[in-house]
This record gives sequence, C-alpha cells and structure tokens, in this order.
Amino acid sequence: MTTTLYLIRHGATDANLARPYILQGRGVDLNLNATGRAQAAAVGEFLKTRKLNHVYCSVLKRAVETAQAVAHPHGFEPERLEDITECNVGQWEGMDWDSIALKHPEEFRLFNEDPAESPYLGGECYRDVLTRVAPAFQCLLEKHAGETIAVVAHNIVNRVYTAHLLGLELRKAKGLRQANGCINVIRAEKELIVLETMNSCFHLPPELH
Repeated sequence: MTTTLYLIRHGATDANLARPYILQGRGVDLNLNATGRAQAAAVGEFLKTRKLNHVYCSVLKRAVETAQAVAHPHGFEPERLEDITECNVGQWEGMDWDSIALKHPEEFRLFNEDPAESPYLGGECYRDVLTRVAPAFQCLLEKHAGETIAVVAHNIVNRVYTAHLLGLELRKAKGLRQANGCINVIRAEKELIVLETMNSCFHLPPELH
C-alpha cells in the first residue's frame, strides 16, 4: 500500500523576488505577488488530473494561497498545520544577507558554518525545524496510508525534511534548492519513505522559474 506525498514550496512573494534577497520566515506574512499566483496556478493545473485525497498547508498566507490553488480543482479546502510553518528567523526577519553579515558578523559566521546547530539570531536552527516538522510529516503519511496528498510548505521546512529523507548531514540542507512553486515527490510504503523527485519545476513555464 503506497502513499504519495507531493511536497510543494509556496509561490513567490515580493520578499522572495527582492534583490538583494530578503529573509522571510514566519514574522513577515506576505501574500503571493503576481508571479507567485501564476506559479500556484501552474501547480494546481499540473496536479488537477492527479487524484488528491487531501491538501495541507502552513498557516502563513503564501502557503494558504498556493494550497487553495491546488485544492480548488478537487473541490475542497486545504487544512492548515502550525507545525509545518516556516523557520523562525528571529532578528534577521526582513533583512538581507549582506546587512546581516555587517550587523551580526559572528552569528552570521556560525550560522553559515553549521545552520543545523547554530540558529538564526533569536530564532530556530535547522535541527529545531526538523524536530517539529518530521513528526508532522510522519503523522500525515500514517493518517493517509495508501492515499495521495499534497502539502504546501516553505523553503527551510522542505530543505530540512528532504535532507532528512536523503540521509544527508543536516548542515548540508542549506545547499538543497527549493524553488518557488516546485514539487517534491515522496513515496511511503510501510516504514520505507523515499524521496523520488526533488525540486521539480517542469510544470512551470520558463518565465516563472
């Protein structure tokens, strides 16, 4: 009895597309912008021919909007889960990396050396995130055994969970790409959980990558 989980990163917000890039954890709760709405629609269009039994999402607006685009063709509303909300980035919320490096050089250095154990200043480290999201995903896989579900989450949430499934050292999760609107395909059968596809963007037209 195989369970399929489509793990999706939400569509883009203005913070995601800002240059320099602006950190957006759980304290900045932005709606999708026009690009993000188009990405969400593309995900929904791609998955509308797949049988989905349920759609879950983080409580943040960008995830909810994306999940609604996925769930709507199937005739139901997504269920929101607090435990898969994005990483708490603490005092670095809304800042860019260059500004962080200038203002908090030591904390910046430690985070870059090992984000698994060194937190965003005043927030979570990757280990903290994995500790809360791994049980949430395990619960969903057990609850929906034999079914197909979609989960809309976030960059760090997806990175740490996919790193966990791949058996990578958690500090290396920072190098895993999770584009806005991407889909990861996870299959579970009994105790075996396999990441089959990571950061797939084939459903997105080139201008939305």
